[in-house]
Amino acid sequence: MHIKTQKAFGSWPSPISAELITRAAPGLNCLQSHDDSLFWVESRPWEGGRNVIMCRQADGSIKDLLPKPYSHSSRVHEYGGMAYALSDESLYFVNASDQRIYKTSLSGEGEPLAITGLSLQRFADLIIDRNNQRLIAVCEEHQGEQEPENYLVSISLNSENPSVTKLQSGADFYAYPRISPDQKTLCWIEWQHPNMPWDCTQLWQATIDSGGSLSNKILVAGKDNNQSIFQPQWSPDNQLYFVSDKNNWWNIYRAENGNCTVVLEIEAEFATPLWQFGMSTYDFIDAQTIGCLWTDKGLWHSGFIDIPSGRLTEVDCQYSSLQSACCFQGSLYMVAGAAALPSEIIRVDQQSVSSIYAPATLDLDPEDFAQPESILFPAADGQQVHAFFYPPTSSAYCGIENELPLVIALCHGGPTGATDSGLNLKIQYWTSRGFAVVDINYRGSTGFGRTYRKSLAGAWGIADVKDSQSAIEHLAAEKKIDAERCIIRGGSAGGYTVLSALTFTDTFKAGASLYGIGDLETLATDTHKFESRYMDSLIGPYPERKDIYTARSPIHHAEGLNCPVIFLQGLEDKVVPPNQAEMMVKLLKDKGIKVGHITFADEGHGFRKAANIIRAMESELDFYTDVFSLDDKSKESA
Repeated sequence: MHIKTQKAFGSWPSPISAELITRAAPGLNCLQSHDDSLFWVESRPWEGGRNVIMCRQADGSIKDLLPKPYSHSSRVHEYGGMAYALSDESLYFVNASDQRIYKTSLSGEGEPLAITGLSLQRFADLIIDRNNQRLIAVCEEHQGEQEPENYLVSISLNSENPSVTKLQSGADFYAYPRISPDQKTLCWIEWQHPNMPWDCTQLWQATIDSGGSLSNKILVAGKDNNQSIFQPQWSPDNQLYFVSDKNNWWNIYRAENGNCTVVLEIEAEFATPLWQFGMSTYDFIDAQTIGCLWTDKGLWHSGFIDIPSGRLTEVDCQYSSLQSACCFQGSLYMVAGAAALPSEIIRVDQQSVSSIYAPATLDLDPEDFAQPESILFPAADGQQVHAFFYPPTSSAYCGIENELPLVIALCHGGPTGATDSGLNLKIQYWTSRGFAVVDINYRGSTGFGRTYRKSLAGAWGIADVKDSQSAIEHLAAEKKIDAERCIIRGGSAGGYTVLSALTFTDTFKAGASLYGIGDLETLATDTHKFESRYMDSLIGPYPERKDIYTARSPIHHAEGLNCPVIFLQGLEDKVVPPNQAEMMVKLLKDKGIKVGHITFADEGHGFRKAANIIRAMESELDFYTDVFSLDDKSKESA
């Protein structure tokens, strides 16, 4: 038996470096199939965050379809998502740098050709309309200081100068344009301010006329404006399916003869919040069988639904983080991972699971990986709240006698989002150094039903903060962490929870805000269209409830902030303006409180470039080492 060396928590040498984080696991997403090939998008931090469209051919060979410097990325809604489509011989994609649509050969040869001009239009969710030889896409048009206009467009493919034609407009937002297999009907979802897509959306369909225009428009679901509809999808026999939370849980429904019938009613979720275009949790093996992914108590599962009987068959596998479902040649494909397994693309059949593309290899001892424990603990109002707890874990080190570990409470972004148990090297970076981590699905998180998700309505900055406190209280009561050495960190909306917790409570002794929100009023008046009314439900309408915005903005109550904080901020951020971090930094400096402020001139909302990710992680570790005198404790335990 290997004897571990005792060393103070938080000071353990670790094989998981910040540099390893940037090169070990490229992001995989946006699976599609076409003919006898499978396609996906691979994000590479080591290439400056370039997103490459990959192809796996019938013979199993894999190739890269985008030459440098081209990169697949849409800026519609700022968060983008799926933005490529496939025809018999061509790939059409949105290029990151200029937001134009390009055409390139599926052979991967030759230079991509721009088919849209330089304009104020952005595109996402591209599909091919074969009968009319055109693309259909979501378009977002920016015009000066006015709010951008969103609509569906068609883009002709059989002319030298393809024109962009407005196809459907009138709603504030659109997503999921999808054409039926018989090419006769187009469906889509739309929604209006102040709703977000996880609040209220509507599903529409229309007949595609011989000239390509839309007629006979029918509201299929969502007339009550009280359900969130996700991923409309046509079955091979031209039946329209979709996911709805009308009965609290995001379940799969079928539209038929003016009625909507649930395919399978279960207390689990077959959807995720629509932050990006093209998200997929199910697809059709055939007209009678759905391959699907669902989440239950924070863990993802995969399996098959027999449509006539409504019977769900789960396939056992070692993966607990699943996304981007795509059925292809009788099998279900997806991006899959687990706590100690980097994301890979797997194939799932009724009796077997196999990996078909695993780009990341981690040459690490399995004993250096912390395994998450799924925990439930009571919130202040008695509601059960979910989190994953990761204990300090190392193959070579353990804590010194009678010492409890420091803990980092993680607050996911959104706030409408969720954390899962897939490999997160940014968590293992901390646990392998002797930090405990609690990753919290506070009230408002997805995956636990509409009621749980809506429980943050009007309570952002309160319920999420209390849940973070309750997580610490629960773990301290179980003697798993040192309650006097608690850190809270989060990005974006999670950064707001961090700053609120540090300002309005005394539970935490230090914090890290990554592109986080300090001034709600500034966010309400200086952000992009997609989220410009998000806080109507989370806080209240602005400016009518300006009083609440002021009361809950940490920047207006900085006298309550009396512990060290590090701010990490991209200067090109259009979601959370950089001046918010600057204002908080100045206030802390004026009070004489230790503060870190790390900026990145070439980053937006989130850090994508390897050098910046490394600098951010190492700066944060240095900050905690200094704040908690971990170097000194390390010397004492040596």
